Amino acid sequence: MSIIEEYKDFWALIILGNIENLVLGCQGAVKGVDPVTLIILSLIAVVAWLIIGTYGTKVAIKYARVIEFLGGLIIFVLGIQSMLEAAGLL
Repeated sequence: MSIIEEYKDFWALIILGNIENLVLGCQGAVKGVDPVTLIILSLIAVVAWLIIGTYGTKVAIKYARVIEFLGGLIIFVLGIQSMLEAAGLL
């Protein structure tokens, strides 16, 4: 079994995770966070997810559908929050 087939259940999560990183970066920019701080925090988050993903995938593979749903829900909520804050409604 190739690595692509082995992790096919996580493709959407990988794509949505990248979108989540963009949403968080946009939130930081809207809030006026120092760009260097934003870069450092973003890199820490990416490395943390890489470590979690590398070692936790074997355990989490049986929960792929739940993880994918929760990831999508969190991204949706963060996106709505970001839009509301940018519009000055929060």
